[in-house]
Amino acid sequence: MVTEPMTQVQAAVATASATETARIMATLIRVTGDWSLAEDCVQDAFARALVVWPVRGVPRSTGAWLTTVAKNRAIDRLRSAARETRAVRQLAALVELDEAPDEPRTDPAVDDRLRLVYTCCHPALPLEAQVALTLRTVAGLTTGEIARAFLVSEATMSKRLVRARAKIRNAGIPYRVPPPELISERTAGILSVLYLLFNEGYSATGASTLVREPLVEEAIRLARLLSALLDGSPEQPEAIGLLALMVLHDARRGARTDAAGDLVTLEDQDRGSWDAAATAEGMALLATAERLAVAYRSQPGSYCVQAAIAACHMSAPDAGSTDFATVAALYGRLGQIAPSPVVELNRAVAVAMSHGPEDGLELIDRLERERSLDGYHLLPAAKGDLLRRLGRRTEAHREYWRARELAPSEVERRFLSKRMAETAPGPARRDEPDPTG
Repeated sequence: MVTEPMTQVQAAVATASATETARIMATLIRVTGDWSLAEDCVQDAFARALVVWPVRGVPRSTGAWLTTVAKNRAIDRLRSAARETRAVRQLAALVELDEAPDEPRTDPAVDDRLRLVYTCCHPALPLEAQVALTLRTVAGLTTGEIARAFLVSEATMSKRLVRARAKIRNAGIPYRVPPPELISERTAGILSVLYLLFNEGYSATGASTLVREPLVEEAIRLARLLSALLDGSPEQPEAIGLLALMVLHDARRGARTDAAGDLVTLEDQDRGSWDAAATAEGMALLATAERLAVAYRSQPGSYCVQAAIAACHMSAPDAGSTDFATVAALYGRLGQIAPSPVVELNRAVAVAMSHGPEDGLELIDRLERERSLDGYHLLPAAKGDLLRRLGRRTEAHREYWRARELAPSEVERRFLSKRMAETAPGPARRDEPDPTG
């Protein structure tokens, strides 16, 4: 009898969950059309893995094993339902599922996961529901994790997901990439969802690590597929701009944390450890997006502008050489295209770096007064950083404490705790600010 250490099995299950869930879900939904059934059967497959793998060993192809178990579970449930109701639809799904290959089909242009994203992002669903359903179904985030990202309760998010699935079922929303004449109207929603999917992987909420690599890689993979699908359409420049943004940010992945897994800021990162090939690809993608925008006689969209901001950082040989005046101007342009308090905050930081911390603090103080960013930890973190640079340690300590209380991940909380220690007032090095100070 083969036995595997439980820690090794748990690691294998966690990896398979991150890399295979969307693929298996997409296969079962394509065949059965039943989202709840697919999700239940995938969860059953992973539960079965935790029982079987410690005894029989982790299979060579975890994806194939899990697909087989999930498919067989779905067959059992469909067969049982068909016996009870003699439903023709369930019998038809049972036949198709029984004949489906254990390894999901992969089309080089459009695969099941891209179809799944388009279904999740159908315009009949509210945007928040589109994003939540994609994060749950494609990215495999838990309902609690999605709730934290949306700043709502888990019960509220659970109801939102139930309503979204019911809408898809009751409205007969097809599981497909839409025909060419409908793709344009769906592209903006798809890009938003892929952007949020990437961000959740790049700065994971509620996770013990800063990056969820499978989510980052899946977002980039889907962005590549979407860019190819949009070839020749006016929406392609912005899709390529989003891909450029993702690739440029991901090029810094290895430098964003140190050997202990602690956060390293962009200013302090070892630029020699950035992925040179990925950086070059991101720059080339941005140039292509900008060229295509000119060809279509359109202005670069928000993702192209964000990619241009990333390119400014990536092209500087060191942090001190960064053209922050250009970065601030680009954030100003982004604020015109897609206005938001977060964009204004980033522009304030760029202004601080180009004109001085006082100017940046003035903009942040105005932002706090006029725009709501309650609960957004990066506002007090940015404010604390500018106060620290000005030598106003007590005020900086207070802002770092505020930021730490709001930070969504343990990695960020550890970083902010270090900043608090650096700015702690008095010889006692207090861990919390004096609320009367």
